[in-house]
Amino acid sequence: MMPDQQQGKTARPATGRRALAGAAAALALLAAAFAAAQDIRFFTIGTGSTGGTYFPIGGMIASAISSPPGAPPCERGGSCGVPGMIAVAQASSGSVENLENIRSGIIDSGLAQSDTAFWAYTGTGLYENIEPIEDLRAISHLYAEYIHIVVPAESDIQSIADLRGRRVSLGAEGSGTLIDARILLEIYGLGENLIDSEFLSPEASSDLMLANELDAYFVVGGVPFLAVEDLAESMPIRLLPIDGEAVERLLEEQPFFSAVVFAEGTYPGIGEVPTVAVGADWLTSATLDEELVYGITRALWHPTTRILLDNGHARGAEIRLEHALRGLAVPLHPGAARYYREAGLLPDLSPPEPPPGPVRDSRSPRAPAVPPQSISESPAGP
Repeated sequence: MMPDQQQGKTARPATGRRALAGAAAALALLAAAFAAAQDIRFFTIGTGSTGGTYFPIGGMIASAISSPPGAPPCERGGSCGVPGMIAVAQASSGSVENLENIRSGIIDSGLAQSDTAFWAYTGTGLYENIEPIEDLRAISHLYAEYIHIVVPAESDIQSIADLRGRRVSLGAEGSGTLIDARILLEIYGLGENLIDSEFLSPEASSDLMLANELDAYFVVGGVPFLAVEDLAESMPIRLLPIDGEAVERLLEEQPFFSAVVFAEGTYPGIGEVPTVAVGADWLTSATLDEELVYGITRALWHPTTRILLDNGHARGAEIRLEHALRGLAVPLHPGAARYYREAGLLPDLSPPEPPPGPVRDSRSPRAPAVPPQSISESPAGP
């Protein structure tokens, strides 16, 4: 080939090479993004109605345990949640729906009242004729839920006995409120057939009361409960007292309840009012991976989570590590139990180190290992 022909040979433009390199880099980025997307683990937390306490508390917990791919690491001021996981707080009607959704695998975890959780796990009480949820496991106790019975301030209803013949919302179907309302009516000798029952969410109940179409409603939740707080800012309300001999019988028959008092100022214009409370627990399924639940529990109690809890909701300050095992009604998940052992809240079940001594002859028989008992197989809590 002649030199001038070599010089006249058409070369691939440099811009073409750059375009190919750019395309390759773009493909590599897309592949990396796709791979990262494959590493994302979504984790659902069943909560309650958006006007209640479960929903904002669940949202705070979801933020605390999340650490999406690409987020700065914890030690550099980023999220201290489970790497690669995005947790989502999912609205629901409350405890009963959450427990059933855990049973069916629709959600990974959920918040529920401790009494309802115990009945669901053991197949007793209101679950006597329903298949028990034997895989139900606890991650942590969270806070106390107060029973509210809301009436207009000018109403002539002064006690639970006065609800006879009135239009009363007992709580939405699938809620723990409905269960506890029925228990209270029974303990006070007031059958459900003696009132004009409605089965409404707290938000719908507040709307009807504001429209003068509802005489009273029950709701169980952490205080201040948003729907009640909003109603109290729109109209004068009262809370009926829950006390006396009936409550003494209730506490004897239902050990998950405790006597408490609404502090003055919890809601606008309302002073101290006696009532009863039940624990709110964070629950999951025994089928969930132990490492995952360990990581979630560790993230829940990371020091950075304290900031979210203390500033996100009034009940958040009550969610503390030292209360994590308080009154749990179902066994701990093994992953959670492992964290609490490391934190010193549960005894270390590992076998003791052998005492120093002469080296054992390898031909001599070994003593059988002592199998540690599993804390996850028995209800935990003080």
